[in-house]
Amino acid sequence: MDQQAHPTRTTLPGIGVRYDLTTDGGKHVSVVAHTDGRRFLGFHDPDDDDNCRASVPLTPAEASALGQLLTPAPIDPLHSDIEIDLVTEQIPVTGRSPYSGRTLGDTQVRSRTGASIVAVLRRSGAVPSPAPDFRFAIGDTLVVVGTREGVDAAADLITGG
Repeated sequence: MDQQAHPTRTTLPGIGVRYDLTTDGGKHVSVVAHTDGRRFLGFHDPDDDDNCRASVPLTPAEASALGQLLTPAPIDPLHSDIEIDLVTEQIPVTGRSPYSGRTLGDTQVRSRTGASIVAVLRRSGAVPSPAPDFRFAIGDTLVVVGTREGVDAAADLITGG
């Protein structure tokens, strides 16, 4: 049975931070994160954690790529041989929009176009998955997902085109 890993963190003054992990198999691995963004992956002697047997220097891009490789990807339950072409577009709400000052529910965008408004970007921040009573304002940017035809129809609807 896998145990949840609990890395330890050690501040290295003037250098950065060292993260240490002991695997279920007793192996000692560390990552030294330098303040300038460099990373070093270290492999230690299991009998003497201060004795580093090997070290691999990583650039920030390499460290990021390695992190992505090590992160378990969720299993895609929708995977099939059928290809679905979805697009994402950002649609501005302007003064010409018939929905400025009105709610998401008023648009009936999903039932009218098949596209979905999945987020609203506003100067004060992003609103993911807005509720039907969310009120649009001039300057909002709607993040719309759907087929090319559906997103184009949603854009025409929102912009008054």
